[in-house]
Amino acid sequence: VLSEEDKSHVKAIWGKVAGHLEEYGAEALERMFCAYPQTKIYFPHFDMSHNSAQIRGHGKKVFAALHDAVNHIDDLAGALCRLSDLHAHNLRVDPVNFKFLSQCILVVFGVHHPCSLTPEVHASLDKFLCAVSAMLTSKYR
Repeated sequence: VLSEEDKSHVKAIWGKVAGHLEEYGAEALERMFCAYPQTKIYFPHFDMSHNSAQIRGHGKKVFAALHDAVNHIDDLAGALCRLSDLHAHNLRVDPVNFKFLSQCILVVFGVHHPCSLTPEVHASLDKFLCAVSAMLTSKYR
């Protein structure tokens, strides 16, 4: 459960990211594909080269969804309902991949905003990403 302090931390650091959704999203995906190559199975049609249009486009979608989740942090279930259905029923993404992507997102934040990603903010952002992952996998049951 996200505390008010967690929500405040997430909103504050997300404010630094909001202008870089495509860039940071693509970087997180590239990191995931490199660190966890098994995740590429869901993207057989993607050009996996650095800075490809497909990776940039999907990265932007991922970070736009996270942006929406931050803006609806008190109603993650409502904000992520459609995506939960999509990933569970249509795409059938293995839930562990959300954890992999979350780890890569944390790295991207650390690379681009090292001074802002204090241990407390890191913990809050991790809790937020875990909550998002839990919502995205809620329809799997």
